[in-house]
Amino acid sequence: MLTRLLARLYWTFSRWTLTAESTPTRPTILIGAPHTSNWDFVLMLAIAWRLRIEVHWLGKNSLFRGWRGHIMRRLGGIPVDRSDPARVVNDVVAQVNSGGVFGLVITPDGTRGGNEYWKSGFYRIARETGMPVTLGFVDRTTMTTGLGPTLDLTGDVAADMDRIRAFYADKAGLRPERRTVPRLREEQTTEED
Repeated sequence: MLTRLLARLYWTFSRWTLTAESTPTRPTILIGAPHTSNWDFVLMLAIAWRLRIEVHWLGKNSLFRGWRGHIMRRLGGIPVDRSDPARVVNDVVAQVNSGGVFGLVITPDGTRGGNEYWKSGFYRIARETGMPVTLGFVDRTTMTTGLGPTLDLTGDVAADMDRIRAFYADKAGLRPERRTVPRLREEQTTEED
């Protein structure tokens, strides 16, 4: 109840416009891109609370230490031990099998500083769990944010990433100079084979 009230207030007074092609009806990987600012987290919560989507998100262990741990978990955070990434996939599979509808928010850009490649964890988790990928976005040039299409990944990395790139081609993020073009290292090895 409180989250819906906060979301309603946020969207009433925000300069941002929320758009959504549809809300997930089954567990989904919810891509957060371009991830160029810490404010993306606030927008993600506002979107989820307004559209009544239960969200979980992956964060490095250090975010969950001390007094912040309880707050981060209440906001849907899942601490990730980078030395044991397989455990994350197993935890997600268990949640999918429990039957609840949720969005697992992943920012494949990685850090907010701009990288050469997206991290491929979202792709691996989607393929291993059978979850679709919903394309969440932030676009400062139009002051819109929200959810784009939901895609089922085929396993053809280059073709899947072409569809994702086409969607994000005109999305600038909050700080456009930090934007990372959606591409995976795995596409390079596929093209070289």
